[in-house]
Amino acid sequence: MDEAERERQALVLEDSVREKIDANGAKWTKVYFGGGPHFKNWYDQVLELRGEENVEVEEVKVIGLKCFEDGDEKMYRIWVKETNSPIELT
Repeated sequence: MDEAERERQALVLEDSVREKIDANGAKWTKVYFGGGPHFKNWYDQVLELRGEENVEVEEVKVIGLKCFEDGDEKMYRIWVKETNSPIELT
């Protein structure tokens, strides 16, 4: 398998990760996967919209993406807890 195919498979696998259920039965939806300055921007915006109690960050071990395996950049998923209350825009 060549490097391009390995990276494609890694991204397909990551794209398949969309939801999770925590130990309390709460449903969480993945809203972001990435790193660097884009992560910080997404994280700040999601916190502003959903509040700290409804946002979780998970560091992801990157396997199959050579540029991230070779570098020191970390990758993250941002999860948002499903709630019954709508987002209020002010």
